[in-house]
Amino acid sequence: MRTQTNSAIEYATAGPITDFGNDPKIRDALDGVPASITAVAPIVQGLVVHEFWRSHYGLPETEPPITDVERRRVGEIAGRILELDGRPFVEAREPNARFVGNCRTFSTLTCALLRRHGIAARARCGFGTYFEQNRFVDHWIVEWWNRDADRWVQSDVQLDEVQCAALGVSFDPLDLPVGAFVSGGDGWRMCRNYEAEPQHFGILDFWGLWFVRDNTVRDLAALNKMELLPWDGWGIMLAGREVDASVCSLIDEVAAATANGPATLIRSLYDRETLRVPSTVTSLRAGSRVHIGER
Repeated sequence: MRTQTNSAIEYATAGPITDFGNDPKIRDALDGVPASITAVAPIVQGLVVHEFWRSHYGLPETEPPITDVERRRVGEIAGRILELDGRPFVEAREPNARFVGNCRTFSTLTCALLRRHGIAARARCGFGTYFEQNRFVDHWIVEWWNRDADRWVQSDVQLDEVQCAALGVSFDPLDLPVGAFVSGGDGWRMCRNYEAEPQHFGILDFWGLWFVRDNTVRDLAALNKMELLPWDGWGIMLAGREVDASVCSLIDEVAAATANGPATLIRSLYDRETLRVPSTVTSLRAGSRVHIGER
């Protein structure tokens, strides 16, 4: 476990996406946010509502503004939260005054709040097994380094009491049992080893091995502190739904590295042109090219 302990250090500081910036209003709003997952989770749940779960909180099911769900950096998300309600972040908002986001919003915002206190945390892209029976649904969680237990703990901050009740969740969402969340790379290996069917991985109308490929690449980027949106595409992801032998070989490498590979390997793979996040990505949801700047 020593290698993981050393690797965890680099996740204790903000990256380009999880940096709150220098806005004094945001800095003031962050005052009082505690330094533990058990304290941060309810705070984030009081700031964000998932776009697919709005009706469970008494909100209309109309489409949210695309400009909201397209916000990538936590500084932009925090700014929007304050536009909706200017109180400190420790004060929960009513559902109609919360930022409309998704699983990646919950995970990346939590990651940023933990890193702000020097706690090693990282967002992970993959699949949840607890949303639909016998399916692996596109999902993001956060992992944080528990020094006392000497291990990474997986937490699904999106799962509040409302969602746990609706899904019949009986486990602790802040300490997910093994197999509840499957990273992109783990899903890829399951498909390649014939342990699961590729068409059982995805979301909405999008299922298949190509989707697992894309989430494996997004997870690699997140492990390099580039936590982009679930529908952002770049490099190898823009090749469409065909997954040929050369692509399989490359993603095999990525899947092995993201499982438990050393930080040096995770960084070296990410530096490959077809895998690294460029300065401009394609929002496959908005249908536009988005400049996100250099790291």
